[in-house]
Amino acid sequence: MENLISLVNKLQRACTALGDHGEESALPTLWDSLPAIAVVGGQSSGKSSVLESVVGKDFLPRGSGIVTRRPLVLQLNRIDGPGEYAEFMHLKKKRFTDFALVRKEIADETDRATGRTKQISTVPIYLSIYSPNVVNLTLIDLPGLTKVAVEGQPDSIVHDIENMVHSFIEKPNCIILAISPANQDLATSDAIKISREVDPKGERTFGVLTKIDLMDKGTDAVDILEGRSYRLQYPWIGVVNRSQQDINKNVDMIAARIREREYFASIPEYKQLAHRMGSEHLAKMLSKHLESVIKSRIPGIQSLITKATAELETELCRLGKPIAADAGGKLYTIMEICRMFDSIYKEHLDGMRSGGEKIYYVFDNQFPVALKRLQFEKHLAMENVKKLITQADGYQPHLIAPEQGYRRLIESCLVSIKGPAEAAVDAVHAILKELVHRAIKETHELKQFPTLRVEVSSAAFKALDRMRDESKKNTLMLVDMECSYLTVDFFRKLPQDVEKGGSPTQSIFDRYNDSYLRRIGTNVQAYVNMVCSTLRNSIPKSIVYCQVRKAKRSLLDHFFTELGARETKQLSKLLDEDPDVMERRAKLAQRLELYRSAQAEIDAVAWAK
Repeated sequence: MENLISLVNKLQRACTALGDHGEESALPTLWDSLPAIAVVGGQSSGKSSVLESVVGKDFLPRGSGIVTRRPLVLQLNRIDGPGEYAEFMHLKKKRFTDFALVRKEIADETDRATGRTKQISTVPIYLSIYSPNVVNLTLIDLPGLTKVAVEGQPDSIVHDIENMVHSFIEKPNCIILAISPANQDLATSDAIKISREVDPKGERTFGVLTKIDLMDKGTDAVDILEGRSYRLQYPWIGVVNRSQQDINKNVDMIAARIREREYFASIPEYKQLAHRMGSEHLAKMLSKHLESVIKSRIPGIQSLITKATAELETELCRLGKPIAADAGGKLYTIMEICRMFDSIYKEHLDGMRSGGEKIYYVFDNQFPVALKRLQFEKHLAMENVKKLITQADGYQPHLIAPEQGYRRLIESCLVSIKGPAEAAVDAVHAILKELVHRAIKETHELKQFPTLRVEVSSAAFKALDRMRDESKKNTLMLVDMECSYLTVDFFRKLPQDVEKGGSPTQSIFDRYNDSYLRRIGTNVQAYVNMVCSTLRNSIPKSIVYCQVRKAKRSLLDHFFTELGARETKQLSKLLDEDPDVMERRAKLAQRLELYRSAQAEIDAVAWAK
C-alpha cells in the first residue's frame, strides 16, 4: 500500500515539472484526477503547527499576515534507519538536513514567483521529507483564509485566496483537512464554512480541532469531537500544538507529542477519546485513508491516461512535426510536405479523389458540343462560296476543279475550330488549378506554414500556366496542320460530274451556277466534318500530353530547383509556423510526456506487486 502513496507522489511531481497544475485549460489534466489532502484553515487557526506536528519538524515560515502564499505540496516518505532530510523539486540533487534552511527556501521560492509584494500564486512548491518518524502521506498546505487585506496586498486578496482554496477542494478527488481552533465559535470557522460549500454532507472532510488546551475554564470540546455540534462522516480529531513559548524555546517535537498524549490521557473529559486524539493518530489515519482512496481511484486514473494519451497523440499528429533547426532538416521538411501535396494532387487526377473526372467531361461533352455549334453554314453559304471561288480563280477561271477555292473555303472553316480548341485548353487549365486549391487544403502539413502554402500554390499555378501556353501552342498547331495540308484521297473519292462520253456536263461559262456551287459547299462541309472528327480525338490527346501528364509528373520541378539555391534564412521564412501552433504543440508534447511517464509509473507498481 505504501507504494500507492509513493506512486501519487511521483505523479504529482511529474505534473508540476511538466506544467500541469490543475488549472483550467484546453489541455487534459492529470493533476485533478490524483487524490490529495488539502489543508484548509483561517489565519491563526494553528494550521502550520498541525503540519509541523505531523512531520515532527519546524520547517514552515512564520510571521504576521499571510505567510503561505503558494500551495505547498508536502510529501512525507518513511525511511528505515537514522537520518532525516528534505528535498525540493526545484532544487534537484540538493538535500537539506537543516530544517531552518528548508523554512528559508520556502520563503525565498515563494518570493521568486510572487515577488515581495505579498501576492499569491497557484503554482505549487514541492517539498519531500524523508524520515523514520513520519508516515507515508501527502498534504497540500494552502494559504490561510483571511477576512481583511494587510498593507502591501491588493483589496482582492481575500477573494483571491478563497478562489484558490476553492479550486483545490472543489475537486471530487480532494480530501479536505479542515483546521478549526477550539477557542473560537465553530460557527465562525473559515475552514468549516468553505468546506461546507463544496462538501455539504461532509463525505470527504476531516475536522481537526486545535487549541483545545486554550479553551476557557469550565468549557470543553467534547460535543465537537463526538460530532454533536457539527457532524462529519469521519470523526473529529483534537490536537494540542506547541505554544508560542514552546516554539520560542525550540521545544523538541518528540517531547511535544509526548506532552500531547499526556494531556488527552489526563483530562477527564477527553480520556475516553484519547485513543483517537493527537497529531500522531491524525497522520496515521490520514495515511490509511489516502491509501484506500488511491487504490479505488487507480482504475479511473488508468482509463483517463489511456484516453488522454490517444487524444494528445491525435492532435499532435494533426499539428505536425516540429521544425528542424538546420538547413538540411528544413529543406527535407519542405520537400516532404511538397511530396505529400503532389501525391494528393495525383490522386485527384487518377480518380482516387474527386475532380479528375471533370477533365473527361470537357473532352466528351464540352469540346464536341462546341465543335457542333460552329456555324460552318455561314462559311458555306452560296454567296460566300461563289465569292471565294471567283476570287481564287483570279483573271483566269479554273479549268477542271476550283482547287484554290476549295482550299480557301476549307481554311476559312477550319480556322474557326481554334476557338473551341483554345476553350478546351483553358477549361482543363481551370480544372487543374481548382485541383491545386483542393490538394493544398487537403495537405494538412501545409496548414502549419502559411508562407510555404502560398509559395507552393504560386509555383503550381506558374507551372500550370507554362503548361497551358505550351498546350495551346501545340493544339493550335494541330489545326494549322490540317489547314496546311489537305487529305487528297478524300477528294479523289468524290463523284465526278462527267457524262459517259467523258465530256464535262457544264461548259466553262456556266460552272458558277447554283447547282455547281452547292456541290462545292457540300464537298467542303464533308471534308471539314472529317477533320473535326479527327481533331475531336487528337486535341484531347495533345491537351492530356501537354497539361495533365506534365502536371502529374513535374508540377513542382521548377520550385524544387529554386529551393536548392535558397539559404537557411529563406528556408526559415517558408517554415514560418504560427507561434500559437508552436506553443500548442510544445504544451501537448509536454502533457503527452506526463501521461506516458504516469502510465510507466503505474505499470511499475503493478509489476512490483
